[in-house]
Amino acid sequence: MSAPAVPQRLAAPAPGWTDTVDVVVIGSGVAGLTAALKARELGSVLVVTKDVVASGSTQWAQGGVAAALDPEDSPEEHLQDTLVAGAGLSDPEAVHVLVTEGPDAVRDLIELGARFDTLADGEISLGREGGHHRNRIAHAGGDATGAEIERALVAAVRRSPDIRIIEHALVLDLLTADDGAVAGVTLHVMGEGQLDGVGAIRSRVVILASGGLGQLYAATTNPSVSTGDGMALALRAGAKVRDLEFVQFHPTVLWLGKGARGQQPLVSEAVRGEGAFLVDHLGNRFMQGQHELADLAPRDIVAKAIMRQMLATGKDHVYLDARHFGDEKWRVRFPTILASCRSHGIDPVRELIPVAPACHYSSGGVWTDLNGQTSVPGLYACGEVACTGVHGANRLASNSLLEGLVFARRIAAHLAAGLPVLREPASDRRHPGLVDADAVPELQRAMTVGAGVIRSANGLTEAGATIGKLVEQPAGEPGTPGWEATNLVTVASALIAAATVREESRGSHWREDHPDRDDLHWSGNLDLTLSASGALAVPEATFVPHESEENHRHG
Repeated sequence: MSAPAVPQRLAAPAPGWTDTVDVVVIGSGVAGLTAALKARELGSVLVVTKDVVASGSTQWAQGGVAAALDPEDSPEEHLQDTLVAGAGLSDPEAVHVLVTEGPDAVRDLIELGARFDTLADGEISLGREGGHHRNRIAHAGGDATGAEIERALVAAVRRSPDIRIIEHALVLDLLTADDGAVAGVTLHVMGEGQLDGVGAIRSRVVILASGGLGQLYAATTNPSVSTGDGMALALRAGAKVRDLEFVQFHPTVLWLGKGARGQQPLVSEAVRGEGAFLVDHLGNRFMQGQHELADLAPRDIVAKAIMRQMLATGKDHVYLDARHFGDEKWRVRFPTILASCRSHGIDPVRELIPVAPACHYSSGGVWTDLNGQTSVPGLYACGEVACTGVHGANRLASNSLLEGLVFARRIAAHLAAGLPVLREPASDRRHPGLVDADAVPELQRAMTVGAGVIRSANGLTEAGATIGKLVEQPAGEPGTPGWEATNLVTVASALIAAATVREESRGSHWREDHPDRDDLHWSGNLDLTLSASGALAVPEATFVPHESEENHRHG
């Protein structure tokens, strides 16, 4: 099937300046900074980030990082939990890489200076989250793990004089050579320092670590910078994107009222891991009988159960009950969430916490192999922007920070065999385009209604029609708002196209008109590319089948 044509490249002024480095890293979260720290041994490194270096999604990660660090745990058990959560679409080989290399990656992070919470004997304190059958979640500051990891990585990068950083810069498009391989990037620096305006960075390698697509939806846990820039750039460069239909909605996001928009406060799954439970407006628990782990079931199951409960009761939220924690446990274990709730007039020590699902994480993204290589020579990807094969149809809680660590390290290890030659950028003959920045609220509304937690052919068709009209609206002058809007429209079109094709319910993709999982027809990954005309094409029958998690468990 096809979706409305989107711009083949971003309309922007010609570059007014040029620079050259060996490796460009786009993004400054756990994946990007880990990649930069490892790649500096191979050549000159430039990190480009949209805001200040510590502004990405990593700092908002509350729960922790999952790894088999307990002597009673094992990588094999972590692998099994990950495959089950992935609902048959995780790549067992990629998951094996994650769980076997994960513990050493976490230990390296500790050596770098990250301070995880410990027990009285000095061992790392390990918690549990949804989908895990063992305590394997290392956390810091109670519920501030991402902030601590980001702090340690930023400090290490700032101690490295051989890593340059450009803040307040949006990467626009990939520069490619005549053969389609990477030759660098174009970017816009937003009035900071000497490199103002649009410029070009020539490089041997580009590593995408630009995060997710949360701003596609009206409510998300993602920061405002998460506008799908890396996925859109990769599509325009001809890269293959995989499984974009699998968007994880975190089940317990603080409900702030019907009019709330943008980034919403997360109530970590770790709260349920410590014994909190979900109830409806009458105080009745509803997760028992839904899954063997009840309130700690994988996120897609919990989010669907909440949505069903909301639909059945006509309410727009449910509640999380953690009143039995008491004041001390809230202050010690979840100080960030406690402060967030109280800042919005809710005291979780004495009151139920109103929660509802919101867009949280993209399990799909730019396809990579086990070394982080995309289908474009010289372009690598890691972190949420990538589809490494780990998450399948639904990410297991706290695997995202680990994935960023492990696959960023693997990219650097692969590049250690030798960086590609510096290529000459070819003349870019792609048709430029721009979407009106004012289109974003309408896009978010259409995506939330038609391509949110609950989907159907009719809803997806209506969302796609809205997106098509937004593409056709005349745009204003090029600038960051318009470029972000164009990226959002590009990724939205791709997501809708993929979600329309997959006529089943699996993991975080829930089709009410196809409510069952269908392994006979849909047990494989769905790839998508952008044609030279700007048309998005989803091949309907070119699936890459994986053995199911049941076969892997019992095989």
